[in-house]
Amino acid sequence: MDNPWLVRWREGRIGFHRDAPHPALIRYWQALGAATDAKVLVPLCGKSLDMRWLAGQGHPVLGIELASEAIEQFLAEGEGEVSRYRRGGFEIGRQHNVELWHGDFFHFHIEAAAEVGAFYDRAALIALSEATRQRYAFHLAQLLPPGSQGLLIGLTRAPGDERGPPFSVGAEEIRELFAPNFELELLEEGEPEPGSGFRESVWRLIRRGPRGD
Repeated sequence: MDNPWLVRWREGRIGFHRDAPHPALIRYWQALGAATDAKVLVPLCGKSLDMRWLAGQGHPVLGIELASEAIEQFLAEGEGEVSRYRRGGFEIGRQHNVELWHGDFFHFHIEAAAEVGAFYDRAALIALSEATRQRYAFHLAQLLPPGSQGLLIGLTRAPGDERGPPFSVGAEEIRELFAPNFELELLEEGEPEPGSGFRESVWRLIRRGPRGD
């Protein structure tokens, strides 16, 4: 069975893509206090313009994406020379200080994440089925050094709506998934979007130390 996200990219059904940086990213990122030169990990990044915004703040950005269509569109829609190379089984396209790694997030290992100091998740967790979300939360924790911070944007659907992706992931599940390895703070919970009924939540996460500090 084909991955539903790959099917969407192949068929051009990418209504989840925003044509501007996410307002919550602009609103809350600076308050995290991440070092300006910290490399930001963006799992399941698509062709998000959030990456260009982060790069514009001075951050090197490392996006990981399974759909080659998303990567090629991001590079084609940007400006500047593109360099390509391979590392750790991934095909990488780089434009300015944004690196896009083509491959499976779960095959991205800590050796490649040595310079990562922050992260941003707008559509990764909610793209995954319930069976995969715990694996995602654990793998993300393994890639991040203690003290690193990030923003996570969750999404819930109307009660009883179990469709996806994007899947509905509520506050209780987010806490269960991430609390073992992160401090969590709910920064904002939005109103339901007209028509879709989607409701976004914005979280600040801080990677705990080895003893849960």
